[in-house]
Amino acid sequence: MNFYYDKQGDILDISVGEPQEAISEEMGDDIILRRDIKTNGVVGFTILNFEKRFQDVAKRQSIQVNVRFAA
Repeated sequence: MNFYYDKQGDILDISVGEPQEAISEEMGDDIILRRDIKTNGVVGFTILNFEKRFQDVAKRQSIQVNVRFAA
């Protein structure tokens, strides 16, 4: 897995393997899921407003994402 955080944009991007061309699907709550074009398997996801969302440890939120990752 590859993690990239853009502090200026407050965006966390997570890719399974190397980033690749994918179909993006908005899941709501500032979460974007990326799926492989051929297999439809999940190849990554993006969380917008990441630091803002998790800045207060006492107010942590759980994000449930049920996905199957492509190999």
